[in-house]
Amino acid sequence: MAVKVTNKKPLFGNKRSHALNATRKKQGVNLQTVRLEDGTRIRMSARELRTTRKDANIEEVSE
Repeated sequence: MAVKVTNKKPLFGNKRSHALNATRKKQGVNLQTVRLEDGTRIRMSARELRTTRKDANIEEVSE
């Protein structure tokens, strides 16, 4: 089982029809499972994953 890193939660709101009927909807978080170099798996949001990879590439270039 992967460890969840992010603290993001789903967004809730109403889906509105043309007749203005309100139905509850849930927009989930885009969680991705990532395997680290030591073999552990973590779940993080796509935005966090993108930022982490970007920061890692900057460090590699500056060395």
